[in-house]
Amino acid sequence: MCCMRSTDYILKLENVSKSFSKNFEVIRNVNIKIKKGEFVCFIGPSGCGKTVLLYIIAGFLPISSGKMLMEGRVVNSIRPDRIMVFQDNMLFPWKTTLGNVLFGLSNSNLGERERISLAEYYLNMVGLLEFKNWPIHKLSGGMKQRVSFARSLVTDPKILLMDEPFSALDSLTRRRLRKNLIEIWQKTQKTTLFVTHSMDEAIYLADTIYVMSSRPMSIKKSYSVDFPRPRDMSDPNFIKLLKVLEKDLEKDFSDKNQDNRQVDIDSVIINKL
Repeated sequence: MCCMRSTDYILKLENVSKSFSKNFEVIRNVNIKIKKGEFVCFIGPSGCGKTVLLYIIAGFLPISSGKMLMEGRVVNSIRPDRIMVFQDNMLFPWKTTLGNVLFGLSNSNLGERERISLAEYYLNMVGLLEFKNWPIHKLSGGMKQRVSFARSLVTDPKILLMDEPFSALDSLTRRRLRKNLIEIWQKTQKTTLFVTHSMDEAIYLADTIYVMSSRPMSIKKSYSVDFPRPRDMSDPNFIKLLKVLEKDLEKDFSDKNQDNRQVDIDSVIINKL
């Protein structure tokens, strides 16, 4: 079987490192190759730098050393081909459901009818078309996050970046949205990079799981999750991989010597934009 060419990967990180000062190194020599249409999850200790890595990929933060290539070309800035879904849904409370999705097309050359049609298409995909004229404050937390999905997808990005989008939701809503997200991913085949603290969430969602170390963050291990979807958490394969991940992460979660300084990522981003 022939090896994959560099152009077969939609995204490559080569020896990517990030420091915020000489003595505060967050990411060290991360190397990743991601295929088009792949669903990737990053998991690791709290504060290890997973969100910083996602923000680097989005173009919000510069790389200290190394390089990032998208479809074989070096990229180092914000572009619409990489769209972020945040922990907080970041919706506009004064706009309707449809208005929030239409905002994603603010810079589009499409006519008004085409933009509305496209927005309604993605609202239908996330199961919210009947709520298109509702004000955002009347929607539940799970519904708001689905609006965020639709707003991100309407721009037709090549890569969807998701930073713990379910972390603020109750467990039942979280399970429903996992299922909904996989259904959307199977329809759109968007390359998706997903940060999570939940091991079972990573196994449920991912084609590939990257296990990250404590800071300065590097890749400890990666796992291909090759059993079929939809995945059952009671499946012996699921349970076996869960135990392996628990063992991999146990040392980092219990390491008392790790650097516990936190990055105020919101302040960093505001200062960069």
